[in-house]
Amino acid sequence: MPRHFLRDDDLSPAELLEVLDLADAMKADRLIRQPLTGPRAVAVIFDKPSTRTRVSFSVGIAELGGYPLVIDAQTSQLGRGEPIEDTTRVLDRQVTAIVWRTFAQERIEAMAAVSRVPVVNALTDQFHPCQILADLQTVREHKGTLAGLTFSYVGDAANNMANSYLLGGAAAGMHVRVGGPDGYHPDPAVVADAERIAATTGGSVTVTADPHAAFDGADVVATDTWVSMGQEGEQRGDVFAPFAVDVEAMSRAATDAVVLHCLPAYRGKEIAAEVIDGPQSVVWDEAENRLHAQKALLVWLLERA
Repeated sequence: MPRHFLRDDDLSPAELLEVLDLADAMKADRLIRQPLTGPRAVAVIFDKPSTRTRVSFSVGIAELGGYPLVIDAQTSQLGRGEPIEDTTRVLDRQVTAIVWRTFAQERIEAMAAVSRVPVVNALTDQFHPCQILADLQTVREHKGTLAGLTFSYVGDAANNMANSYLLGGAAAGMHVRVGGPDGYHPDPAVVADAERIAATTGGSVTVTADPHAAFDGADVVATDTWVSMGQEGEQRGDVFAPFAVDVEAMSRAATDAVVLHCLPAYRGKEIAAEVIDGPQSVVWDEAENRLHAQKALLVWLLERA
């Protein structure tokens, strides 16, 4: 059976480090591994809009020697209601892996349940694990290590980024803080999973509604838009304002703290222009590292298929 990457804890802590080490090697030499030479195709399916995911997977698959078969789900039979399992059984006879950016986690789990090739979660409503691989690679580049660092994610703590940071950060042995207003906290089941992982890695997990507790002494500060895809009609700024990553908030973090944002960013809302465009920002390294981390993930999965 193939290995899939549907949520962050599909990689053990040791396997996570293997992927990150490979990502570093592939960043140093972008053509060092080409397992898709042929070219062999990888299906990259989008139910949602995308810039970074579309670009990084398309470029990465090509650099691995393959062909990125990019599919807009709304122009495929998936968009007309074909069962996920039927689409999967067609694809897995022709492609080497399937990458899917979709809605409910159950959709990608249904695909993986029948797929004979690796399935990769390129974002669901519940998790964004490829982003966290890139973020961990970025933090390690700038900090030299991951284990023992205090990683604070602030803002909408009920979204996919919060869930994935909890799992991925715990696996990396980090002290993960998730800060957001009451009513916008992560899935308790995910928190419990992260706590179990942290108990094996020396990390820890904290969920707080106190912005000061979230920022104080943090080595890494991460945020995301307050309005995720599908929530554009909601007015949510006031409740999240105390968790904005601005100059005052960053004064509470460690003096050498770095700042992450998975983009797109809205300056003056979840993050100040002075911060995202300032010296502590590693956002553009983070965006580039989607390419290297995802290439490494694909190579790692294909070697175990």
